[in-house]
Amino acid sequence: MATNKIKVLVVGCGNMGTSHARAYHQLEEFEIVGLVSRGPESRERLSKELGNLPTFNDFHSALESTSPNLVSINTYPETHAEYASKSLKAGAHVFLEKPLANTVEEAQEIVDLATKMNKKLVIGYILRVHPAWEKFTQIARTLGKPLVMRMNLNQQSSGKEWGTHKQLMKTMSPIVDCGVHYVDIMCLMTQATPIRVSAIGAKLSDEIDSHMYNYGQLQVSFDDGSVGWYEAGWGPMMSETAFFVKDVIGPKGCVSIVDKVVDSSNVEGHTDTGGLKVHYAATNAEGQFLKQDEIHDTSNEPDHDGLCLLEQKYLLKAIQEDLDLTEHMRDAVNSLRIVLAADQSFKTGKTIELA
Repeated sequence: MATNKIKVLVVGCGNMGTSHARAYHQLEEFEIVGLVSRGPESRERLSKELGNLPTFNDFHSALESTSPNLVSINTYPETHAEYASKSLKAGAHVFLEKPLANTVEEAQEIVDLATKMNKKLVIGYILRVHPAWEKFTQIARTLGKPLVMRMNLNQQSSGKEWGTHKQLMKTMSPIVDCGVHYVDIMCLMTQATPIRVSAIGAKLSDEIDSHMYNYGQLQVSFDDGSVGWYEAGWGPMMSETAFFVKDVIGPKGCVSIVDKVVDSSNVEGHTDTGGLKVHYAATNAEGQFLKQDEIHDTSNEPDHDGLCLLEQKYLLKAIQEDLDLTEHMRDAVNSLRIVLAADQSFKTGKTIELA
């Protein structure tokens, strides 16, 4: 093995772990030294696909025996804080799928540890590297202030997918697990400070714990007057009508992602877009619109594996060029703070003041 390779330990071989492993395999600067998963089937399948790589059933022993330069953590959220902390203390950089942790305190501790150890910590906010979402954000910033941001991602799941959702809901609700992506985008669009969060929710299944809810909607207010809502629900009862809303309105008009998703349970399709539709509010003396709506083609967007490749290229750049990730890490903590405040709002029935 070449000494200049970045040795990667991939932890978690499910949907995200598989895509990220494929990315490391494509990039010559990386060398995968191990695949870790709780069940043998996923890691053996991935190992065979990528050339019979070493496999492990225990994170701790894998970390000790492989001595990686980078640990890619793609496991269930309840393990994120422990695995990230262990990896950083072992002297490795960390790629960590969202959410950063289960609590804001744990998230801040991880960020502080990465800074102390002088290691790179990149959180898997895949929409940040998505060309269509980057364009969506750029256009939103031209619409004036305040902004009204409307987003959702409801998933009608059954079988294996519903099983995964039930496992995820042992520690967090849909609006927390998925909401960090979209709240992060709202913060990027407004470039303002979130000040207030409220939420509603409902438990629609007897198959989940009594304290958990599988449908929720959060509302967030910013100090520039902008407001946003995000809705997420999981399960076999969820509707596939209006399950993909990505819409931003400002004084000068609006921009929307045109729906392309046809199966809400298909995780790989959640980043697909059918185009961007831009509407301009300006009218003439007769009150007629001055400009026609515009459609921005996004048909050449990367697929899910392609987006994960872009994420790992960004991580590689951060390592090689010693990028300052202070803002990236701060945003990850702040987005988690917002969705956890929404969770608190649902449970207490009160609006949560952030500032």
